[in-house]
Amino acid sequence: MGTAAVTFAVVLPALLVAHNLADHWVQTEHQAASKSQRGKAGHRACAAHVASYTAVTATVVAVLWVVFGLSISPVGFVVGQLVSALTHYWADRRSTLAWLAALTGHKPLYALGAPRAGRDDNPSLGTGAYALDQSWHWSWLLAAALLTAVL
Repeated sequence: MGTAAVTFAVVLPALLVAHNLADHWVQTEHQAASKSQRGKAGHRACAAHVASYTAVTATVVAVLWVVFGLSISPVGFVVGQLVSALTHYWADRRSTLAWLAALTGHKPLYALGAPRAGRDDNPSLGTGAYALDQSWHWSWLLAAALLTAVL
């Protein structure tokens, strides 16, 4: 197996683990509740979330780079982190992902499990919006790992 393949095989699962840690443990309640708001407050909350998220993913990849002597160039490292951060920000503004879901015929899935107006529904992690959000992130983490490995 080539060095790019080994680097990819190490970086992708590491990014997936770092993603789960950063998205669920590192993100603050304020960031989670505010990152989709319109205006500067929403943009700031989302940017703060993505900054801490990227700190986690960059740290994990950097540690593995050193520990395993991975074949990662500085350009590959930066591009991989930028792809991850920018696509994460885009999706976490929420209106953007809702727009994409509607555009691609997934609006019913996006709305699945969301609280209904006038009802005392209990929101959970099992919503369609959450599933689409996570699958979006995971697909871009695959791209980030590939770019990290080959650039």
